[in-house]
Amino acid sequence: MGFFDKIRQGLKKTKENLGSALSNIFSGGRKVDDETLDELEEALILADMGVSLTSEVMDELRARIKKEKIDDGDAALECLKTILREKLSECGKPLVLETSPSVVLVIGVNGVGKTTTIGKLSGHYVREGKKVLLAAADTFRAAAADQLSIWAERSGAQIVRQGEGADPAAVVFDALKAGQSRGADIIIADTAGRLHNKSNLMSELAKIDRIITRELPDASREVLLVIDATTGQNALIQAEEFKKAAGVTGIVLTKLDGTAKGGIVISLAVSCGLPVRFVGVGEQMDDLLPFDADSFVDALFEKKDN
Repeated sequence: MGFFDKIRQGLKKTKENLGSALSNIFSGGRKVDDETLDELEEALILADMGVSLTSEVMDELRARIKKEKIDDGDAALECLKTILREKLSECGKPLVLETSPSVVLVIGVNGVGKTTTIGKLSGHYVREGKKVLLAAADTFRAAAADQLSIWAERSGAQIVRQGEGADPAAVVFDALKAGQSRGADIIIADTAGRLHNKSNLMSELAKIDRIITRELPDASREVLLVIDATTGQNALIQAEEFKKAAGVTGIVLTKLDGTAKGGIVISLAVSCGLPVRFVGVGEQMDDLLPFDADSFVDALFEKKDN
């Protein structure tokens, strides 16, 4: 099953709402007027694109409709899709992993599916022929290392771990050394789930960052923030705080199949200026998908009667 089919299925709940609204707005050859555009704006807000971003998008859509003299609903919808593709142009680009080893630090609050995401991410790169090593640096949550070990076995990755309560930065240090000696291509580090308002935990992230900089100063490095799509607009708060504190380079949006408000993808990418790199649409190993803006927009705005 390709990306479009998987994302189409993952967006099922969102499409049931947004697709129905689009079918109503543009049914029966209905012409584009102020009323239809107001209904479209409401539908986008309900899909969790956010009030501010939706207003910005609709202003641009109205301007293009006027300039291009568009009065057909399908043409207006295609224009909207073009605008959104442009806004998502930075999303979906591959992670920059040009050195061996490269380092991927995975962060996020509790309960977003961070450890599971790491397992699926390791599987993605192992399937590409990469040698992956996982660092079990979430030493505060009971059985976190055990959970990551299971994912390492499933995905074909190696793992470095210590006992519960160990210094997370020490685990990362050991993983960096092991990655170098074992010829790893990618080192993916798990971290403790942390709340964005806990300064001590943010300080811990800074400590880990310093160790990576000291031990592998020239290594390619990515910082992925894992966000649960079902948290809605609260995800924007998380993203902004982590962006300031941890140098986030991209977002992994999990549980997209569990929300009826898939517009949060667009809201995160545009409002926070952080590209969405991967989306999770299920529980299987291959259900973490590299984001594709064109397929996402096509699937999101597929009308119900299609």
